[in-house]
Amino acid sequence: MSDTRPKLLIVEDDPGLQRQLRWAYEDYRLFIAGDREEAIEMLRAEAPDVVTLDLGLPPDRDGTSEGFATLAEILRIKPDTKVIVASGHGARESALDAIAGGAYDFYQKPVDIDELGLIVRRAFHVHALERENARLAETAPEDGRVLGRLITSAPEMMKVARTVERVASANVSVLLLGASGTGKALLAQGLHDASPRRDGPFVAINCAAIPENLLESELFGYEEGAVAGAARTTPGKIEQAQGGTLFLDEVGEIPLALQVKLLRFLQDRTIERVGGSEPVAVDTRMVCATHQDLDAMIVGGSFREDLYYRLAEIVVRVPALKDRPGDPALLARHFLTRFARDMNPQVKGFAPDALAALDAWAWPGNVRELENRMKRAVIMADGKLVTAADLDLDEDRIDGGEAVNLKAAREMADRRAIRRAIARTDGNISGAAKMLGISRPTLYDLLKQYQMQG
Repeated sequence: MSDTRPKLLIVEDDPGLQRQLRWAYEDYRLFIAGDREEAIEMLRAEAPDVVTLDLGLPPDRDGTSEGFATLAEILRIKPDTKVIVASGHGARESALDAIAGGAYDFYQKPVDIDELGLIVRRAFHVHALERENARLAETAPEDGRVLGRLITSAPEMMKVARTVERVASANVSVLLLGASGTGKALLAQGLHDASPRRDGPFVAINCAAIPENLLESELFGYEEGAVAGAARTTPGKIEQAQGGTLFLDEVGEIPLALQVKLLRFLQDRTIERVGGSEPVAVDTRMVCATHQDLDAMIVGGSFREDLYYRLAEIVVRVPALKDRPGDPALLARHFLTRFARDMNPQVKGFAPDALAALDAWAWPGNVRELENRMKRAVIMADGKLVTAADLDLDEDRIDGGEAVNLKAAREMADRRAIRRAIARTDGNISGAAKMLGISRPTLYDLLKQYQMQG
């Protein structure tokens, strides 16, 4: 069996410290180099994602020139490598210079294994997030757009899009089932645009947004004088969709009496306007959507079974956003670009904690919730990057459901542990750091990184 553990390269010339670090990192495939030449050779051969680098390498053990040269060469060969440099006592300035030169982070000597382990874990986590977002950017067709305007890279949603494309050419009724905000209206528009009826009208009506006493005239139209204020004959939505597609959103809201009239239209392809007596032939395709459980409504007697089978010649189930891996980040980038252009042009991307939060949140409101949160985040962002705080997500609920994956859980665990330690020590940073098993400067670095108040 192949070893799938992440690769970690340790560049350190002290044999004792090499042994100490080798035993400390059983979760990683470990490679040890004692000088620049060995480090570069292993970098080329193994391409590790994370490197720990002692700046005092031979032949300049007492200086930093060889360490800085090694850092520069690593980043030239593999720019996405997360390099963590070692800083001895009094050498913090060199470590900061290394970070300015592209290093990810630093640790102090003598080595605190737990502290260094935390930094290494975070480095692997950030690298994984960056790699995943790069993959999404590369693999998303036409910047993630399918069916014209639908943005996705998730296999689950791509399967839905392919199904819609396949049935678009057939003159059958389609029922889209899924939670509110999952993109059912975009799928209906995409189906119309991919069908032979694309040159005809696409008419949409939300059945839940129209009072019951007005819905019949909205759908079927009315003759002059048939209703109060009807000064002329007015075609309804079904007639307006002649030669095209009628999209009935929230079809489960149609009252039973009106369901009978809709069933008659689907059987005969004729309608009668309110107040009229002459049938009107209409050639329109029906696409419907609902977030409700129509099977349960049929059992409960609030939805007609015969109408269901007329509407549901093809049933397409639309997954929730939490069940579409990668889509939250992909959609968030789309919304960021759109909102930043008009609201906050300085915003260019996401901080690592924001990407982790996007990945971990369950998105109960689906794409609509994501759009609203991104609008707020762009407005609230102070710098070039949107942070988790800008998204205003409840951290205590982030890991409450199946949406959490291992990458996001690691960072969220760090945040929860820090918050609890600070609370248990009444805000004493030294005490919290001791409880967490890390140094005080490292805790301050984490507080700054995660936008948390100390």
